[in-house]
Amino acid sequence: MSSAPLRSPPPRPPRMKKDESFLGKLGGTLARKKKAREVSDLQEEGRHAIDSPMSPASVDVHPEDTVLEENEERTMIDPTSKDDPKFKELVKVLIDWVNDVLVEERIIVKQLEEDLYDGQVLQKLLEKLAGCKLNVAEVTQSEVGQRQKLQTVLEAVHGLLRPHGWVLQWTVDSIHGKNLVATLHLLVALAMHFRAPIRLPEHVSVQVVVVRKREGMLHSSHITEELTTTTEMMMGRFERDAFDTLFDHAPDKLSVVKKSLITFVNKHLNKLNLEVTELETQFADGVYLVLLMGLLEDYFVPLYNFHLTPDSFDQKVHNVAFAFELMLDGGLKTPKARPEDVVNLDLKSTLRVLYNLFTKYKNLE
Repeated sequence: MSSAPLRSPPPRPPRMKKDESFLGKLGGTLARKKKAREVSDLQEEGRHAIDSPMSPASVDVHPEDTVLEENEERTMIDPTSKDDPKFKELVKVLIDWVNDVLVEERIIVKQLEEDLYDGQVLQKLLEKLAGCKLNVAEVTQSEVGQRQKLQTVLEAVHGLLRPHGWVLQWTVDSIHGKNLVATLHLLVALAMHFRAPIRLPEHVSVQVVVVRKREGMLHSSHITEELTTTTEMMMGRFERDAFDTLFDHAPDKLSVVKKSLITFVNKHLNKLNLEVTELETQFADGVYLVLLMGLLEDYFVPLYNFHLTPDSFDQKVHNVAFAFELMLDGGLKTPKARPEDVVNLDLKSTLRVLYNLFTKYKNLE
């Protein structure tokens, strides 16, 4: 009697891949169900903590932001702050600035916290700004290598900023952890320290939600993070002058001051058949400032020393900076304003520069 042919065992059903979603597969073993319930409960607990009556606004919490170890802390920006126009402007101005600095490196930054966390872009940015070369590996893939590189870059940053009294509101952990608030603090400090030719929006603050796990429970709190104050304070120029008072407490007198300064500059520029009607715009390219200094000091400024018809931001900054040099040669103090502020149509800066000239040359015929 012939034996029955051996049958191959039926194919096993394919093993279910580990689900990468937060809640996991609802089916499966009891252990999976238990794990899914635990994670779901933890997520709900996180939402409850943030939506509690103590919180001024609800926040969408991502699962990775609520799965915390004991005493671990996470921070996130309140969505209402992200929608604030001044916050959006700050982020855009900083992204554009970084891309302008690194244009020769063919680096394009789109998201600050995502593109700067590993230290690669920060290294290139600091090397360009400071004119130095950092002794770090060019490319690092591992997390350990990234953190070591970031540590080296931030130590170099701190060496530049600490002597000037900057409060360091970022760490290796926060930058590598893609903390946008910390990344913004770092870039604002770099932009101010290196006198970036940009105009940061003033008085930008964000609401930050801080979630911490204590005794198995998630606790949340809200804090306000101030990202920018005024340009002068961030530049370390804390002394106030008459123009600060004028703008803050007597704006009604501003038109009187502007009229006096317009009369003064036209008294001299009319000799060249030039006339000013708008101070903040007509002095922004530096041409009138240069010509005015030549008239006040009674000399001809060679045209090759400045751009008579500037067509770029850099050329305008060059003109204003050159006019500042002429002012120093004429015995005036260094202007409190930056050339970039004048080019960026900052009225207070332009008034300071012109008033400086007025006080010295007002009696000049």
